[in-house]
Amino acid sequence: SCQDSPLTTPPPPPSRLPHIQDHRGITAKRCGHQPPKPIAMGGEGAEGDGGLPAFERLHPSRFVVFSFPNPLDPSESGARSLRVAVLDSPAPSPAPSTAAMLVPPGRESDWVFSTPAGHLQLLLSSSASRLVLLGCPPSGDSPLPVYARPRPSSTFQHQRALLPLLLALCPRSAFRGGALPEVPFLSYEDGVVWSRVVAVAAGPVAGEMVVEDVEVEMVEADGADTSNPLLPPTASRERRRRVRFKRMPNLVQTQMRLVPEIAAATGSSCFRVETGVLVQPYLAPMVAGLFLASSLIEEKTHMGLRPRVLCLGVGGGALLTFLESHLGFDVLGVEADEVVLSAARQYFGLMEGEFLKVSVEDGIKLFKGFCGEDCAGKCCSGNACGRHGRLRWWQEYLDSAIDVIMVDLDSEDARSGVMAPPAEFVEKDVLSNVKSVLHEQGILVMNVIPVSGCVYGELVGYLHEVFSELYEIGVGNGENCVLFATVSPVAFPLFGNPRESSFIQKLRQIVGSKYVDAIKKI
Repeated sequence: SCQDSPLTTPPPPPSRLPHIQDHRGITAKRCGHQPPKPIAMGGEGAEGDGGLPAFERLHPSRFVVFSFPNPLDPSESGARSLRVAVLDSPAPSPAPSTAAMLVPPGRESDWVFSTPAGHLQLLLSSSASRLVLLGCPPSGDSPLPVYARPRPSSTFQHQRALLPLLLALCPRSAFRGGALPEVPFLSYEDGVVWSRVVAVAAGPVAGEMVVEDVEVEMVEADGADTSNPLLPPTASRERRRRVRFKRMPNLVQTQMRLVPEIAAATGSSCFRVETGVLVQPYLAPMVAGLFLASSLIEEKTHMGLRPRVLCLGVGGGALLTFLESHLGFDVLGVEADEVVLSAARQYFGLMEGEFLKVSVEDGIKLFKGFCGEDCAGKCCSGNACGRHGRLRWWQEYLDSAIDVIMVDLDSEDARSGVMAPPAEFVEKDVLSNVKSVLHEQGILVMNVIPVSGCVYGELVGYLHEVFSELYEIGVGNGENCVLFATVSPVAFPLFGNPRESSFIQKLRQIVGSKYVDAIKKI
């Protein structure tokens, strides 16, 4: 049975908008050993030979799934047939190459391996122009209720047995000069040792999502700050609760640490979500960037006022809770999907109060067409402006300027090549409107994941056109970085000030000097 489900090639992005992509710790890489020597199929593979007719040429974004008799002993592999999924790259390649990946046993139903979106993200994280996934057929449409990673075993015989099929799936152009192409096997690593599905839901914006408890192997990054109790400790393994979306299953949207406790009613051991700790690797650098607004924050604190922060993107609410509980901010969170907010409240301990409020709104649309001037409800075109129209629900919040805007948003479609921030957010009119609601000493903070230095340079250029100064912090995971844009020039020396304010001292205490000292001007 053969199922051909084309993935439509996305339209090219506007020339001024960057492509940004994130894989957040989930990578595809070559196995440590060399792949077995290719096995010829019915001859020496003369030039032009090889390839099933349907796969002789690359077709951008074509996705094909079919079943194939299992060449391995069913008693070893557990299935008489294999699911073979073939995806061609959305972008043309001058030197076509094919790679393969064996689906980890027990994860056949995981959206990473069973959906076109997950397959595409795996392909984009490799250098291949065609990626073939091979594994047992999935047992359902959602990840298994419980997964336990089996003991590692050699896949050498599996790879050798599957090479004839893989050679037949190579495009005709790969057979050059009578030589058989090399088909490397990629491995998948995300550190998950054990997982349990807590809930599966579907939202009007995010689509299908899974809340799951996982046990992950921890790998300490070089130079990690291990002295701060508000950051995740270094440990061999750690339990976490996290959310993933089906449209981008390789990305962990939000995660929090699970810590053991004794239930008062029964005396039995259980786990609870630890809400006061920043687990996502880029959240601590985002908070560290408040250093750039420390004069404003210190001034408001001395006046008995809470600094005001608007968070675009709530997720599980870890950042919002941290800003309110540890730094005393007045926090407003905006989340586009009400189901995501419900999950944050039910499964991640998000609690609203006098100084922490959330609302269901599209953060980008709120700033599109928004007029930052005092226009008595009318913009220059005579139409009702955003502040007095779409933004009426938070008009009171805007009566005094916002001190900090934090953006943690990703793209809705991995095929756009943009994951964080969405391309729409860095349009000039949106950035200008964002600036218009900030205090004159305020800052914009963004989680950014660029696919290349060129894309990152373009993003920096767009921000420079609107804001006064730009700063950055590298997260240290090889993927994320955090950008800070200031409305006005920073009026104090960044470092070497012997009389740091009490807020800066507190900031160093709760997120560590490692990130504060890593801030650099662009």
